[in-house]
Amino acid sequence: MSTSVGRSPGRVNLIGEHTDYNDGLCLPLTIPYATTVTATARDDDRVSARSSGQGEPWSGTLATTGPGQAEGWATYAVGVLWALREAGWELPGVDLEVESTVPMGAGLSSSAALECAVAVAMAGLVDRELTDELRHELVAACRRAESEVAGAPTGGLDQSAVLLSAPGAGLLIDFEDGSTRDVALPWGDAGLTLVVVDTQVSHTLTDGGYGARRADCEAAVEQLGLSSLRRATLADVDRLDDPRLQARARHVVTENGRVADAVTAIEAADWAELGRLMQASHVSLRDDYEVSCPELDVVVATALEAGAVGARMTGGGFGGSAIALVPSERTQAVRRAVDAAFVAEGFAAPRHLDAGPSGPAHLV
Repeated sequence: MSTSVGRSPGRVNLIGEHTDYNDGLCLPLTIPYATTVTATARDDDRVSARSSGQGEPWSGTLATTGPGQAEGWATYAVGVLWALREAGWELPGVDLEVESTVPMGAGLSSSAALECAVAVAMAGLVDRELTDELRHELVAACRRAESEVAGAPTGGLDQSAVLLSAPGAGLLIDFEDGSTRDVALPWGDAGLTLVVVDTQVSHTLTDGGYGARRADCEAAVEQLGLSSLRRATLADVDRLDDPRLQARARHVVTENGRVADAVTAIEAADWAELGRLMQASHVSLRDDYEVSCPELDVVVATALEAGAVGARMTGGGFGGSAIALVPSERTQAVRRAVDAAFVAEGFAAPRHLDAGPSGPAHLV
């Protein structure tokens, strides 16, 4: 009986939030937490999915892996099988066993890590070599699984990050033309560490908040008569008559500028400028896009007060995680300060995690 094991990391987004579905720029990096999927081929058309960290296992057939067939966490796993079959892949029935260290609901892309680990495992199971071309094909399949089967209206940043990133680098993604470029992240040479604080305020991308932001952006594009907000300028934003749409569009336009400026700062090793851009990104997400929450705001403010070069929320928002670029000798002091601030605010204790950059999804 043939078995294949796929391993896929989670990710944080260094900068470029809610720009992916607006044809914009993003700069994510993978992190040293991962989901591993063991795929064992069957001699029938049955499919099962089990996870040590989730609830009930799922079982069905290859024909019942599509939209409306599965529920909960399993939609992300078995939806990939549906998407691959839709793309013309001949798949056997399969048993999927899932193990993961990527925190759920933390904004670290646990769903994409699951999808991409399944995709890589299935590629190994049917003897497909993980070429660059195939990785792009798997990105498309995993995006379909998330949007059409799981019902999360995401833009593809997560799947691209975990399948296409290089070790030691962030991945600059241009969602207008689909191009990507590795951006080396040598902040360790400057004595800096990127840390993640999981607020443990759970979020989900299938509820109304994320979809409402996308709808606002689409309404702004329609009013402006543009192909996407990537084509918009701040002068265009001023033409919008709805203050909410104006704020949403302003975030997207300015965030694209911040991503480009962040790449320039990184390549010049100007970490103070990168920190300034991270802070500006958080303010824009908090005030214009309105996807932050009190816990995320406390992490960012406290980290900066305790010596971080820069800090911002990361991921879709409404909870999840924040990141901070911190002098390495200040890492523990920043974490202690955040813990104390959460106690003072009456929040549940946060969880502290390490950040990458690590490598892309691969066969084990």
